[in-house]
Amino acid sequence: MQDQTYVVGHINPDTDSIASAMGYAWLLRERDNVNTIAARAGALNAQTSWVLKTLGLEAPYLLTDASPRFDSVMNRLDTIRPDAQLGHAWTLASRTGGLAPVVNEDGTPFGLISGMSLFKYFSDVLGPRPGDATVREMMSVECSTAADTTIPKFQANAHIRDALNRILRAEIDDYWVVDENGLYLGIARQRNILKPPRIKVILVDHNEPRQSIAALDEAELLEILDHHRLGNPYTHQPIRFTVDVVGSTSTLVTEQTAEAGLSAPPTIAGALLAGLLSDTLILTSPTTTARDKTAAERLARWAFVGGSPLKGETIDSYGKAVLSAGAGLSNRKPEEVVSTDIKPFEGGGFKFAVAQAEVTDIMQLSEHLAPLTQALDELKDKRGLDFAMLLVTDVVRGTSRLLITSEPPPILSDLPYPPLPDGTREARGVVSRKKQLLPAVLGLLEK
Repeated sequence: MQDQTYVVGHINPDTDSIASAMGYAWLLRERDNVNTIAARAGALNAQTSWVLKTLGLEAPYLLTDASPRFDSVMNRLDTIRPDAQLGHAWTLASRTGGLAPVVNEDGTPFGLISGMSLFKYFSDVLGPRPGDATVREMMSVECSTAADTTIPKFQANAHIRDALNRILRAEIDDYWVVDENGLYLGIARQRNILKPPRIKVILVDHNEPRQSIAALDEAELLEILDHHRLGNPYTHQPIRFTVDVVGSTSTLVTEQTAEAGLSAPPTIAGALLAGLLSDTLILTSPTTTARDKTAAERLARWAFVGGSPLKGETIDSYGKAVLSAGAGLSNRKPEEVVSTDIKPFEGGGFKFAVAQAEVTDIMQLSEHLAPLTQALDELKDKRGLDFAMLLVTDVVRGTSRLLITSEPPPILSDLPYPPLPDGTREARGVVSRKKQLLPAVLGLLEK
């Protein structure tokens, strides 16, 4: 893992977050010869799943936290059977730096032969005074006789930080690393465990730590590429930081690709175009800029070529298909609707979250209003928030309705969206959480 750089978007990823991670990872490999891998910080939503399936692309690697794990500090040393002669273990230890892992035939660890275990074995055999036992005799016994069978085991995917106190208290230098079935994978030495390598991370489509993978402070953050408001994390050293006023991060990736004199493969271009059109509602959102339109045209030229899964599409037809793939309330549980596309925020001493769901007909909200409101209240309580909101956006008519959890701060009654008899608020013309709704909410909370 330490030889790779992970390009990852925010938790609860949307299509732009996934597409920009995939596109930027490809660009860094192609342009800069960097060993990058696209990652995702959570489950794919319905829209992104449809895009990737349509394009024949695999989902990015799932990376939910940056905390080092035992597999990053282990060495897969050669092993020996318990019934092998101790002399063979001695020969093995001379090649491994003083260790001979003794592993059962079924692959599970038996014990570890080290300098300390050998000293104990010799002491037991010879006693306080050397007797008649010869070195040849002692080396002909089975390895099981001299192996330390009390060595702790840690699963390869376990977080090192969770075991640090135990390791610091123990007078042990070496540990087993096993898989989820308890089978031998390698040996981790204390000096490496106490100073594990930091994984290298590039963030796209966000810059606020609360929206990022867990334990970000334990990673080596190299770069941020984003188009949102600032809430940037602490870094150990200077990094490349790009936050620009465009409608999607996919636009920024496209611009860098063009500046390098490159063209993205049709499938990557198709993913980037889906991210761009999703974030800008097919270039109609208030967040849309002239640069987004130029990027969309360029991506269409790269993506809609012969042999591509998108051959024959247009920006409008593809955009409508992308939006339709993620729209609707009937096929999803209320808990999924309020938590799939959600972002946490803080302002004026309040902690809150804003979710957004897209529909093709705002009238369908009425039959789902009660369960959605209940799910929003439960989400608020579960996450310890002061309040939560759900912006239900009609992508056809370009308007929204706003749901707020029970007992919101009184100051939110001044929101510029008139209340309706069903308890929702009419957010006429509001389609952007980032550029329209959030500034209005923060403007009241931070007065």
